[in-house]
Amino acid sequence: MDLGTNDPVSPPRRPPIRTLTFGIADVHPIAPEVFDQTAQLAKRMEQSCQDAGYEVQTLRLSTRPIFEDLTGDIVAYARALSTLLTDLGLPLCSVGPAPAADPRFPLERLDVLGDMLIEANVLTSGVQLATAEHGIRVDAALPAARIMRRLAMETKEGLGNFRFAALACVEPGGPFFPASYHTGPAAVTIGLQGAGIVAEALADVRAVDPPSITRHVRAALIEHATPIVGLAQRLAGELGVRFGGIDLSPAPAGDDSIAAAVEQCGHGPIGSPGSLSIAAALTEALRTTGLPTTGYTGLMLPVCEDKVLADRWADGHLSVHQLLCLSAVCGTGLDTVPLPGDTSPEQIAHILLDVASLAYRLRKPLSARLFPVPGARPGDRTSFSSPYLVNTTVRP
Repeated sequence: MDLGTNDPVSPPRRPPIRTLTFGIADVHPIAPEVFDQTAQLAKRMEQSCQDAGYEVQTLRLSTRPIFEDLTGDIVAYARALSTLLTDLGLPLCSVGPAPAADPRFPLERLDVLGDMLIEANVLTSGVQLATAEHGIRVDAALPAARIMRRLAMETKEGLGNFRFAALACVEPGGPFFPASYHTGPAAVTIGLQGAGIVAEALADVRAVDPPSITRHVRAALIEHATPIVGLAQRLAGELGVRFGGIDLSPAPAGDDSIAAAVEQCGHGPIGSPGSLSIAAALTEALRTTGLPTTGYTGLMLPVCEDKVLADRWADGHLSVHQLLCLSAVCGTGLDTVPLPGDTSPEQIAHILLDVASLAYRLRKPLSARLFPVPGARPGDRTSFSSPYLVNTTVRP
């Protein structure tokens, strides 16, 4: 006998909104009142989402690439901007990547990027190494690698690299940092913490062939994300900004693990044979929902943001090359990958060129956010204090 038939039906679990990212249209230098007005809009939208039952984890601002607009004292401007944003209660703002793929961009300007990120710790940025228009700028990889080395050595625990990435074929309009940047009219985009949606969908899959994985995950994404898109479209209209889309990449967070979801398919630890087919099936689901998407919209595998991924990295089931292989059919490239502290700029540059080559060859957005860990040797355990990171073992 069903004794619960008179109980109300529980509503489906609502996934957290990882970020509401507001894109600012204005050219740098942007007036303080523009940031103030945008902050007010962001907080109004945050409250409305919370009133609708959604947890909003972060509010973020994204601007035009700063290097395309300013040639003066970028560091002083960034320092003032960081103070302003902190006063406004907005801890994250992406000022876009340096357009290094463009052969007209002078690579010596990249030297100031490290200064900017060290001085202004609420800003994120990057270096665009490849675009469909210009191809790969090979000689930009080493300066980008030197920035990573410098941030590792000159910021607490090397976590300046949390706010910096090398990009390849990344278009504007994505909500996830540090790859986000904006062009066009003011807009808002959404990124989900969607690992739980995928895990829930795969828990119901009996036949774990790729078409079944795609069908189940697509249906779950449509169920959970459609109301969020509808809400965002309505709120954007009320606020007078454009809705720029949703990035359905299933971002993990600690125990809310995308790797654990993948392993539910029964092919063994992620990185085992069969992982590539699962990654491809999940990406197919993410890209065929019919929803207005933006950004990566692919499988996201950040080693130090996902507990199971961190464990698999530590025990050798994953390597840089395996992650690159998975990136051929999924999402973001190499993300929060810990490296020995003595990894040379030349070695880092080789990794960045691999990512750029894959992105350019496949015409897809990829990025590399690498963490040389100060003083760490292969076999050492990381000791990140950030609540957003999971510790793991440094490997060669």
